[in-house]
Formats: sequence, C-alpha cells, structure tokens
Amino acid sequence: MKRYLTSFFAVAFAIGLAGCATSGPSYPPEIRQGRIEQITDVPLDHPHQIGVGAILGGAAGAGIGSLIGGGTGKDVAIAVGAIAGALGGQYAENKYESRKQGQQIVVRLNSGVLVVITQAADPSLRVGQRVYVQGAGAEAKVVPQ
Repeated sequence: MKRYLTSFFAVAFAIGLAGCATSGPSYPPEIRQGRIEQITDVPLDHPHQIGVGAILGGAAGAGIGSLIGGGTGKDVAIAVGAIAGALGGQYAENKYESRKQGQQIVVRLNSGVLVVITQAADPSLRVGQRVYVQGAGAEAKVVPQ
C-alpha cells in the first residue's frame, strides 16, 4: 500500500511540474510608433502551395491515365497523368485566382529605424501619418494611431 501511495504522489508531482513547465509568461504583441514615409501599391501574391486545383487536376489526370494501356504501361500512364494533371491544375489555379491589392509601406520608427511592411491595402493610411507598427517579421502590420 505504501508503494502505491508513493507512486501516486510521484505521478501527481510529475504532472504538476509538467504543467508549470509549459505555462510561461505571455507577452503582449510588440507595438512601435512611427511616421509613414512612403506608400507603394503592390499586388499581393498568394503562396504557391499545392491547392485544390492541383489535387483535382492530379485526380483527373490519374483517372484518364488509368484508361490507357495495360500492365506496367498502365501504371506509368496513371503516374504521368497524375503529375501532368496536378501541374496543370496548379497552373490554372494560380493564373485565374484573383490577386489582392496591397501596399508596401515604409515607416520611420521613433527610434530612427526604417521598416518596410507589405500588407493588404488600407485606404486610411497616407504619407506623413503617425502610425503604430504591431508585431514583428512577417506578422507586422501598420495601423493608424
């Protein structure tokens, strides 16, 4: 009985210690102040990831390839059809997907450092305006003060 009680407390202690280790302090997002020096309109490219077009194209290509030949030739036709269909589907998706309008914004922070941020277009932003830069890296965003 004493061994079970000791094991129970050891497991409970380990679980409690693990809970403390995973919960750390949460910091607020980084916010800096500055003034917009330049705004350039740019198209926002979507990431070239395999999407729905590639998947549907690959499935259609494999289906058509399965109708060709027999034996090993049929397997090759399925593989080539799937690859060609996936490439064609991805090309079509990238070509016909509408591009969003964005802005490349140059902000001089109060510290004197220049930062360039590309984000979705915000018509309320203009050159000379005081702004906040929220976040850092790819997640940074310019918002009016």
